[in-house]
Amino acid sequence: MLITGLVLAGLAALIHIYIFVLESLRWERPATRAAFGVTAETAAATRPLAFNQGFYNLFLAIEVVLGLALLGTQRRAGIGLVAFAAGSMLAAALVLVLSDRTKLRAAAVQGGFPLLAEIALLVHAL
Repeated sequence: MLITGLVLAGLAALIHIYIFVLESLRWERPATRAAFGVTAETAAATRPLAFNQGFYNLFLAIEVVLGLALLGTQRRAGIGLVAFAAGSMLAAALVLVLSDRTKLRAAAVQGGFPLLAEIALLVHAL
């Protein structure tokens, strides 16, 4: 189950990198605005917020990548870092859906792989 958990966490990292690109680099583009359901005016007004949030998502992805990189030399530390990062991704998805129930789909995209990764890592630990 370890490999499964690590692969799922890696997929979660890729999704968070994609979210970074959308929020920090493409926030005001029409396709991104449509994906997030915001108008051009709202996108312009929230650009600094989205820019910051995009980097938050990038840093979570970097944590997973660093954890994966540590597996060869510091196995426990690597698994711990991957689990912590995936847990943070999952917690953020929960905050999103609990703060706005209309964001269930976005929370599922953001938190689906981290949830599965955490389950697999937990099964591995048992």
